[in-house]
Amino acid sequence: MTRTLAILLALAPAGVAHAQSVTLQPLGEARLRYESVDQDGLPADADALTLRLRAGIEAKAGDWSALVEGQGTLAVVDDYFDGLHGPGNRPLVADPDNIALARAQLRYSRPAFALTAGRQRLAYDDERFVGSVGFRQNGQSFDAVRAEVTPIKGVKADLAYAWSVRTIWGIDGTGTRQQAVSGNNLFGNVSVATPAGKLAAFTYLVDQDEAAAQGFRLSSQSYGIRLDGSRPVGKAKVAYQLSYARQSDWHRNPNDYSADYWLADVAVDFGGPRVGVGYEILGADDGAALTSFQTPLATGFKFQGWADKFLITPPDGVRDLYASAGWGWKAVGPLKAVTLQAVYHDYRSDRASRAYGDEIDLLASAKLSKCTASARYANYAAEGFATDTHKFWLQLDWTL
Repeated sequence: MTRTLAILLALAPAGVAHAQSVTLQPLGEARLRYESVDQDGLPADADALTLRLRAGIEAKAGDWSALVEGQGTLAVVDDYFDGLHGPGNRPLVADPDNIALARAQLRYSRPAFALTAGRQRLAYDDERFVGSVGFRQNGQSFDAVRAEVTPIKGVKADLAYAWSVRTIWGIDGTGTRQQAVSGNNLFGNVSVATPAGKLAAFTYLVDQDEAAAQGFRLSSQSYGIRLDGSRPVGKAKVAYQLSYARQSDWHRNPNDYSADYWLADVAVDFGGPRVGVGYEILGADDGAALTSFQTPLATGFKFQGWADKFLITPPDGVRDLYASAGWGWKAVGPLKAVTLQAVYHDYRSDRASRAYGDEIDLLASAKLSKCTASARYANYAAEGFATDTHKFWLQLDWTL
């Protein structure tokens, strides 16, 4: 945080010098969530009722803005293992009590250039490599400097240097679940608008430069390319994603490995009914621990099922073949953005193609005024990896 404050103080005089009329925008949101987990192999179930509050303010003057936001997480019902406290005889629900400075950033923004310095959220593309972990109550933020450059229309370079990753474990984080992980992280994403969609080349150098973080074994360098687009086909809209990356060890990682990442995803929206299919591969090298494709800074909940069985990629990698179906309504009576969705996953290893298991995920959500209510269910049926797990969530979000 010392480095963050130093950068903010260095930039602040320039902001004051160019200050015009200042506008203030309050920030506020609340989330109440109940999560229940039944996991084979543990003698007790988990029941977690947690409340998260975020509040802050953003001041804008001309091209400059400053934002400060604090957050707190409270376990109202704490019959669960939060990863840091309590006995491990209950399933993990990774939402420990916490109070923190979530964001403290200074931003300069022009149409072709923006620079953001301080504690901030970073999210690149679909958040497969770098994300804010928005589903977990505490989330993930970065002490970083980020530059976004648009030299010509349709071309954008998005570059960031982060020296500290503020994890979901909060102020009591310790050991392998630290409050923050330091390191010289470098993120680069250059995209071009094409007739087929946004074509991006990316580089993510992840430096988990602390021995407690798996003995430096999560430090990696990933280089890849991604296409993200959509187009109308008759009365339907077809969206597609294609991505490939190559990862290898970096910095102080004692492992010597290389592994591939592949993604192909197609979704069709018929203006109500929605269907999709995808195939994602996080490849393996020689089958040793942490020599498969790893994404420790990703928003992992978005990928490979909501049961969270593959947040750390198994030594033999993982192949996820999935299909989804659902229905969406713009409005149902007073409710807006009503959604029903079902997703099926079939998991196998990358090496030797062994069965891991399968998973069914269900979602129902709707918005009323400033509140969004949702119910989720995940059922992971193990077959050679992990254990049978059932999860259920009820969630209410409010945003100012």
